[in-house]
Amino acid sequence: MKTFVTGATGFIGASIVRELLRDGREVRVLVRQASNLANLKGLDVEIWKGDLLDSAGLRRGLDGCDILYHAAADYRLWTPDPDEMYRTNVEGTAAVMEAAMESNISRVVYTSSVGTLGNPGNGMPGTEDTKVSLADMVGPYKKSKFLAEREAERFVARGLPLVIVNPSTPVGAWDIKPTPTGKIIVNFLKRRMPAYLDTGLNLIAVEDCARGHILAEQKGQVGRKYILGNADLSLHDIFRVLQEITGIPAPKIRLPYAPVLAAAWLNELLSRISGREPLIPLAGVRMAAHHMYFDSGRAVRELGLPQTSVAEALKRAVEWFRTNNYV
Repeated sequence: MKTFVTGATGFIGASIVRELLRDGREVRVLVRQASNLANLKGLDVEIWKGDLLDSAGLRRGLDGCDILYHAAADYRLWTPDPDEMYRTNVEGTAAVMEAAMESNISRVVYTSSVGTLGNPGNGMPGTEDTKVSLADMVGPYKKSKFLAEREAERFVARGLPLVIVNPSTPVGAWDIKPTPTGKIIVNFLKRRMPAYLDTGLNLIAVEDCARGHILAEQKGQVGRKYILGNADLSLHDIFRVLQEITGIPAPKIRLPYAPVLAAAWLNELLSRISGREPLIPLAGVRMAAHHMYFDSGRAVRELGLPQTSVAEALKRAVEWFRTNNYV
């Protein structure tokens, strides 16, 4: 039986596909007509062209498949059309899950985000059970993923054998767009990061994140959430690791939060007028007000989530960006 993967052309999805192929799986991937297939080049996968909102097409694509990984998402910190993001992330998730129900898929792994989880915001790590509400979500991406996760839970209640994984911040190869974190690494390599904010992230090697998806399929409890993360690092410490890898000096100036937030609001206003992506995304600055630290202990204990050195993951990211001419 085949394994069906949505979002396979993206950062996490492409790594999931590689891990599945490494395990000897037959893989069918959903791609849009206009998708960039660079992350799938040379891989032995079956291409199925379709759309997340085309339920009939999804059912045909799932025909003959037993496992579904739904990793597709619109991941941007700014969008000129938030409704489009909601259609992809919320309505698209509902359509995929409905097709999975009708196709009698035996196991679904849904890729959510730690952005949907509660976080104390005081440097203490959040867990899968930290209290949270829609009001805590910053920006259209987080809000849409929060609502999409509720859709996934609704289908669990209807009997869909689904496991939720919440990746933290993956780093490594195949970050093709790149992601917001990938952009930070690229800008550092271009020496465009003269200063930093006092914030923090939980990082994980993208290969470990992908393997965590497969472990969730194999060992995860239906309806249960698993944080796929590894190490909590301040942004300053991330730059120090990048300095050790590259020899490029880490920024030494810590910016005060208030003027950066004001600049982000101005950028947001100008972007609404021009339709161009802001240089300083407001959602990103608002998220940076808290250290986004998370505890992945449940996934380590129950799934056996690997914990590759984050320094090694950042090294792989640097090498990939350099090799692929991002710098």
